[in-house]
Amino acid sequence: MSVYPEIHRYPDRAALAEGLADVVAAELSAAIAERGVATLAVPGGTTPGPFLAALAARPVAWSATRVMLTDERFVPETSDRSNTRLLRETFLAGAPDARLLPLTAEAERPEDVLDLLSAGIGEALPIDSLVLGMGTDMHTASLFPGADRLADALAPGAPVLLPMRAPGAGEPRLTLTARVLTGARHRHLLITGAEKRVALDAAWAETDVTQAPVKALLDVGIEVHHAD
Repeated sequence: MSVYPEIHRYPDRAALAEGLADVVAAELSAAIAERGVATLAVPGGTTPGPFLAALAARPVAWSATRVMLTDERFVPETSDRSNTRLLRETFLAGAPDARLLPLTAEAERPEDVLDLLSAGIGEALPIDSLVLGMGTDMHTASLFPGADRLADALAPGAPVLLPMRAPGAGEPRLTLTARVLTGARHRHLLITGAEKRVALDAAWAETDVTQAPVKALLDVGIEVHHAD
């Protein structure tokens, strides 16, 4: 039986960024000490920016670290909507020695580069430290309620990566599947504001994971980091 997630509450968002950075840095350093390499997966969007900048300032052997996004909009990296661009401007600006595992490439459709990108990511699994975000609609990564391939992404035998299109997603996306996310050695959920806290409780109470895809992570255990 799953247990309600542990919630780390911080006095403000700056404290959240610093506190979560400490936790993730320790996890990555432990992985490097044990196996010589670590894999980090982080969310896109603007909310995790302060955390990513704080993490880059930690004394981790970044040259032994592989970093990937949990999902990406299928747009050029020059776009303001590009998560890869934000990752370069935050985390990689401070930790340029980390190896980026791309979640996008030039093509007409995400399906055209799926095999290429999946191969690179597959070699770096399992993820040592996973940080996810969550929308008020209870999506995480690009696992959106109502998405065209959500059932495939939630299936136990899902591939590493899937294209995803959903009414609330805007552009087509590429996303890590639930199998990859739940298989991470350490899992964290970064949320801010009262609305996200309400959404977390709603997701926990939901019995249909297709209506609240973040429930797939709640059911296997994830640490929640929250600040208003």
